[in-house]
Amino acid sequence: MAVLNKIRQRSVFLIIIIAMALFAFVLADVFQNGGFSSNKEQNTVGTINGTDISRNDFLNKVENALRNMGANATNLQAANAVWNNEVRANLFREQFEKLGLQISDEQLQNALAQNLSGNPTFSNEAGIYDPFKVQEYLADVKENAPQQYAQFVEFEKSLSQNAIEQTYYSLIRAGLTATTFEGKQEHKLENDKVDIEFVQIPFSSIPDEEIEVTEKDIEDYIKRNAKKYEVEAAVDFQYVLFAENPSEDDETTIENEIKELLQPQIKYNSISGLNDTLPSFQEATDIAAFVSQHSEGQFTDRWVFKQQLNPDADTLFSLNKGEVYGPYKTQGRINLAKVTDIRQMADSVKTKHIMISWDGLETAGSNSRTKEGAKSLADSLLNVIKRDASKFEDLAIQFSDDPGVEENKGDLGYLTPGSVSIKEFNDFAFENNRGDIEIIETELGYFIIKIEEQKNIQKAIKVAYIVKTIQPSEQTLNQTFTEATRFESKALSTDFISAAKEDEISDVRPVNRVGELEENIPGIGANREIVNWAFEKETKVGAIKRFNVNNGYAIVQLTNKNPKGLMPASEASAQVTPLVRNEKKAKRILDNNKATTLEELASANNVQVKRANALNRKSPLIPDAGTEPKVVGTAFGLSQGQSSGLIEGKNGIYMVRVLSTTEAAQREDFTSYITQINNRRASNINATVFNALKKKAKIEDRRANLY
Repeated sequence: MAVLNKIRQRSVFLIIIIAMALFAFVLADVFQNGGFSSNKEQNTVGTINGTDISRNDFLNKVENALRNMGANATNLQAANAVWNNEVRANLFREQFEKLGLQISDEQLQNALAQNLSGNPTFSNEAGIYDPFKVQEYLADVKENAPQQYAQFVEFEKSLSQNAIEQTYYSLIRAGLTATTFEGKQEHKLENDKVDIEFVQIPFSSIPDEEIEVTEKDIEDYIKRNAKKYEVEAAVDFQYVLFAENPSEDDETTIENEIKELLQPQIKYNSISGLNDTLPSFQEATDIAAFVSQHSEGQFTDRWVFKQQLNPDADTLFSLNKGEVYGPYKTQGRINLAKVTDIRQMADSVKTKHIMISWDGLETAGSNSRTKEGAKSLADSLLNVIKRDASKFEDLAIQFSDDPGVEENKGDLGYLTPGSVSIKEFNDFAFENNRGDIEIIETELGYFIIKIEEQKNIQKAIKVAYIVKTIQPSEQTLNQTFTEATRFESKALSTDFISAAKEDEISDVRPVNRVGELEENIPGIGANREIVNWAFEKETKVGAIKRFNVNNGYAIVQLTNKNPKGLMPASEASAQVTPLVRNEKKAKRILDNNKATTLEELASANNVQVKRANALNRKSPLIPDAGTEPKVVGTAFGLSQGQSSGLIEGKNGIYMVRVLSTTEAAQREDFTSYITQINNRRASNINATVFNALKKKAKIEDRRANLY
């Protein structure tokens, strides 16, 4: 009681302490999540020039995109596609508003007609696009299928966006049409010629090992050329994969299971209390049931020719009916094959047919005849055709319920086995002889079929397969997990590479320059979990973690984190080092040469004075020297007989002397050159305009918070 009284006396202090603790907890969470702006970051997926992209709207669009992209698409692929559309739509909308561009109802209707023509849902009885069908469809799905209605609305928006974009691009193209002056300049660039003598001191004349390129040299070069070396944030990591692959014992187990099917099996029957003897694969008479019970696949009752089978075709075609081949291994599976039937048959057959349906079938249409009436009609037609085969086509046109009869007159041309989905039709066509004619009953109606021609009669067989995939056993799975966790523990306690060497793992796989919104990892496939972990603030360089992947476990170590900005010197070294080295070589050559004539320069450097004729500025290629726009451009600025100073080119240091210049022939019409310029500009205008708008825009991308 004394304790309770003390608690009651100090209840105010307890309340204050609890309140302060809760406030501190909330405040810490606010700071941890980036301050009081976290609500915006949670409710939006990004901002484009001040326009927020709603998280919920974005997720709905990603869901729709996933449905449209198919089963193999990933969430991130759909998200990237939607994001790119959002960026594009927002940037162009700003431009359209500034220019007052809009799409008219007539333009939208024309766009709908172009995209929906040929779709039976929006076509009338004559197969022609009908806008009233669109209205009917929209009224129906708005009431009964809101999701489909929303998809159509988005489809209309995309059509409107595309139409107005094309108008926008057309305006830009009109403003970029080349002038006559530009055409004349193009003519001169291509046809003004200069003949020169030159001396080249190639950079390759100085061995690379004589030129030291330091990390600071590379960093300085990157800073001087910052725009070329701007990169997004990226991470590097390395991993070891422990794949859950079946062992040799697992393969042997599956093979033994298959082998058991080659012998009769004795199984206890709990109902009769007796042992039943089950037939072997070779003895089985109900092949479909046997395959269904023992195989991963179902029995396919179809004829196949030798050229249609895998490399085991020779073996299978050498078997007699009822014989079994196997077990044999293909593509990670153990197989048994049994030849269930053999015959000589054509690989293609030409047929004619008349289809007679009856009321209740999907092919009946407005037909009200009974099944008995259909059979009676078919029998009558068959008798007429047997008496006079020349009447087949006329009777088909008059009586066949096949919707294509007016075009084909009942002639289906040449068919191959299995090309007709109606089994009874296919069986009759390929299991009978030329000239045979019969009535067969199918789920679509009665068919009067006549075999007109048969080509390439050869041996065909039917094959039943027992197939079992070689899967890792529970023991193998447990062993893989044990090995992965053991390596993870060793790598954490020592060193990743040392642990790999100790376990004799040679396949340590490095992965470099992985962006924050990437997911495909070589050797693993799509895995956002690894990428997200690598980018987390808490994940430091050197951190190690085990991840479940599609076929086992990956032990991953983060090896580098590069923030957004300039490419690190270590990463740029391969491409920048040769450039810096050439700069240093150029400086050495320039410092060591004070010659004022070509002959002096050639003599001092043990090279020759060379000649190059008919050089032009559009394709500034100097024979034996390479493409050198600066050198050729300098030559065009000199008078006949005049020499240049030392010129730093792409491939070396040069001095040139102009021998002669020839101006392009005079002409009045520059249409062909204007067309060249216009085509060149138009070929990439769409990408150029969009990239320019995107580069100028202020874009905050927070997709990584979602994926």
